[in-house]
Amino acid sequence: MALRAMLMPMDLTPKMILIVVIGVFLASFTDGVAGGGGIISVPTYLLAGLPAHLALGTNKLSSSIGTAVSAFRFARKGYVDWKLALPSVVLALWGAHLGTRLQLALDETYLKWLLLIVLPLVAVVVLRQKKLPEEAGELPFARRAAIVWIASLVVGAYDGFYGPGTGTFLVLIYCSLAKMDVRTASGNVKLVNLASNIGALATSLANGKVFLILGLIGAAASVAGHYIGSGMAIKNGSKIVRPVILVVLVLLAVKVITELV
Repeated sequence: MALRAMLMPMDLTPKMILIVVIGVFLASFTDGVAGGGGIISVPTYLLAGLPAHLALGTNKLSSSIGTAVSAFRFARKGYVDWKLALPSVVLALWGAHLGTRLQLALDETYLKWLLLIVLPLVAVVVLRQKKLPEEAGELPFARRAAIVWIASLVVGAYDGFYGPGTGTFLVLIYCSLAKMDVRTASGNVKLVNLASNIGALATSLANGKVFLILGLIGAAASVAGHYIGSGMAIKNGSKIVRPVILVVLVLLAVKVITELV
């Protein structure tokens, strides 16, 4: 009985499956290219009829499996700087823990108002750049590492506090400030996202907040979306990543505004 409750905590309908397959595929394609897929995938599970806590946990199942595919593709092509990536993963997890604790103490409305100020500024920065760097810029390793690791900690804390757009923000910081090339930046971000997703998934599973059957169906769509999206990012670089980042920033702004209204 307990196993059945974990596998299927509510009735599964064809309409629910259709919504999840389409929505999660689009979200994962976006995530595979430039991050930010959670802006689409979480509302998808809510639209399918899942309660909020179950939607969040189930989303982590499908997104973890899909992100693993993207991370593997980038790593296999050599687009991961392991010296930067491994400490980034640890710092992002620590930041997420701190952000979650802060969330319990503060009203996230303050952060949403701050985002409404920050998002237009970020969009201006992206628009002023004709393209994200295809080659790494000249920067001493110590300075690059400091920027990447501090960003991983701070944005990781944002991920724990609120979350949407985490991967997009990291790609922009890694490219613009740490002077990483867009492909390696994306590969490193995928590893950070994978670690945080797995951490959140473990917590959700432990508390029985995952619709396993629907999550695995969503995972199949997520794998397809991430495989295609990461392949396009690897092949086209800034040509595909930059416009997708702008779309994610607009979607995030719409999400924040609708939540505040």
